[in-house]
Amino acid sequence: MNKTLAATLGACALCFSIQAFAGAGWTDYTTVAELVPTSHPYYAVRLPVKDNPSGCSHKTWFYQNYGALGADKIYLTLLEAVKSKLKVRVYVTGNCDLHGYSEISSVSVIR
Repeated sequence: MNKTLAATLGACALCFSIQAFAGAGWTDYTTVAELVPTSHPYYAVRLPVKDNPSGCSHKTWFYQNYGALGADKIYLTLLEAVKSKLKVRVYVTGNCDLHGYSEISSVSVIR
């Protein structure tokens, strides 16, 4: 087998195996440790959760694209949670970015 073909197949197998572990679902409730607006097309949030169903490599880092439907409302909810020290949980989609952060699509707040 050609070395280039073998390397390509190996890389594809690795990508598919990483995605196989990805899952969607809610994290557990916790306080927001860090909220990071960026100049990139997304913001990031660090939540010290015990369980992250996404399977992404960074268990406590999450992101959402600014252009996603409802992203502004989710960001404002997270910002209010930081200010008020409320506990939140996020819904992870199962998608991971290149940094290993979990994509989120919803947030839930509890007192």
